[in-house]
Amino acid sequence: MPDLIKLLPDSVANQIAAGEVIQRPASVVKELMENSVDAGAKNIRVKIKDSGKTLIQVIDDGSGMSETDARLSFERHATSKITTAQDLFAITTKGFRGEALASIAAVAMVELKTRRGESDTGIMVVINGSKVDTQEPCSCPVGSSFSVKNLYFNIPARRKFLKSDNTEIRHIVNEFQKIVIAHPDIRFSLHHNDSEIYNLTAGNIKQRIIGVLGKQINQDLIPLETETSLIGIKGFIGKPENAGRKYGEQFFFVNNRFMKHPYFHKAVVEAYQNILPVEAIPSYFIFMTADPASIDINIHPTKTEIKFEDERAIWQILMASVREALGRFNIVPSLDFENEALVDIPVKSSSVHIPEQPNIEINTQYNPFEGEERTLERPGFVERFERENNANWEKLYSALEKENDNPEQFEKIRESQRKFFQIKNKYIVCTVKSGLMLIDQKRAHERILYERFLECLSNNRAVSQVDMFPVTTELNPSDYFILKEIEGEMELLGFSIQHSGKNKITINGRPAGSDSSDPIEMLEILLEDYKNTQADPSTGAKEKVAAAMAGASAIPYGKALNHSEMEDLFDTLFACQAPNYSPKGKPVISITTLEEIDKRFK
Repeated sequence: MPDLIKLLPDSVANQIAAGEVIQRPASVVKELMENSVDAGAKNIRVKIKDSGKTLIQVIDDGSGMSETDARLSFERHATSKITTAQDLFAITTKGFRGEALASIAAVAMVELKTRRGESDTGIMVVINGSKVDTQEPCSCPVGSSFSVKNLYFNIPARRKFLKSDNTEIRHIVNEFQKIVIAHPDIRFSLHHNDSEIYNLTAGNIKQRIIGVLGKQINQDLIPLETETSLIGIKGFIGKPENAGRKYGEQFFFVNNRFMKHPYFHKAVVEAYQNILPVEAIPSYFIFMTADPASIDINIHPTKTEIKFEDERAIWQILMASVREALGRFNIVPSLDFENEALVDIPVKSSSVHIPEQPNIEINTQYNPFEGEERTLERPGFVERFERENNANWEKLYSALEKENDNPEQFEKIRESQRKFFQIKNKYIVCTVKSGLMLIDQKRAHERILYERFLECLSNNRAVSQVDMFPVTTELNPSDYFILKEIEGEMELLGFSIQHSGKNKITINGRPAGSDSSDPIEMLEILLEDYKNTQADPSTGAKEKVAAAMAGASAIPYGKALNHSEMEDLFDTLFACQAPNYSPKGKPVISITTLEEIDKRFK
């Protein structure tokens, strides 16, 4: 029997590695930008065409490479960052595995132009699908320029699974944001199809956060700083009253490397306990400094999942640090003298006319107590209040008279009326034959709206509520691309949106019947819920939009409902096709049986 195990060719091995490292165009952007940072660049430009499917180009003014290094950089496990296993415990650079360029070259057409400062000419290397086509001298500035063209050209099945242009460019923007916030001392720019998305000058951390997320976040930032022998913590957290439901404003960095850490996220949320609005998520931009030997960044190909030596102690330090910052927080706005662009002081101009102070004549002899006698009139609202109370009392006596005149008939009327109660303005309680029924009011309303919105999307009809005063807002570039991605479905649901410039929109109308009175807040919740439903591949685009829209429009927790509103919600819920579960699959109804109640009293 012949041997079955064979060594894979390098080209095949590189394609397999690319499946782990290069998951989409955003992965290429991340790896190339991190290489530029490691090269000591002070200016990094990123150019994208067709959301990275046609071209991804990263240009930097870093140290550049020699001819030998330029060629070896595309070999698998070729790296300048480590030489022994012990070096894995002292990593301070972004890349170190030597997999990124080899993986990119395996699934794309790559052109590299690079030159070192001491060299008169540079070197150009062209590789297509792991095969070197060209290696020759060229004229180029100091630094490196990587051009990645036709991503996945040799893996059509993989290219077919790429999402829409708006989805892919949104992922690119997200990766771009993680790197630029970690390195405010570097100038970055991002262009997509010759349109500028970001142009960020070098500055401090706060200036970079404002440059990435917009000037509106400036007054929401609370400084954070703690130094211990175990870890250093600095950065900014968001004010509790301005916390929203957005998951795009939470950033953890360790030694200037972005990381995902759900355990530390819980520490931050715990620090905000009892001071956050319902369902709100705090914003934070937290930079940790730790001994490289105390962390392990080699547990995932993308190097975003990091293990700490003493996570429990760091959890306690982090929570205490955030609580201390919140304790020192006050409502007086802070002035950032380093960010001159945010201070807008008007200058007096000779062309501006300033009117003189008006003269007001005053009768110093006037006595308000002299003259005809005055009677103290009662305010109109007091009289109206008394009239309404009298009418209510009359109704009460009228009802009692009916009960005395015909007690049996009155008792039947009372028995036929269903009783509903609210618990903590969150749950609706009513009696059923088997016991007590509890209904989650928000999830119930989400189910009702979800089926209504699905019907609108299927029938291409919706009722729009035109706002008398349209509102304009500026979105994060990532959220702006989500909006463009689902704009057609939003119009079918009743939104009327006008684009007003770079990442700016004007909301002229919104779906009729929505509970939210703030269209901007409604839009933010919609976009955030849509991002959270995108991970489910079994859900179609219409279902995702309808579910996100239902979450944004539903009755919030904490809202008091009167009896008729609870009764209407109850009847409409049980007219739905699937009343037991919300659009996200969470239970809407819970029944406590009489047997369970009886057991509690035994």
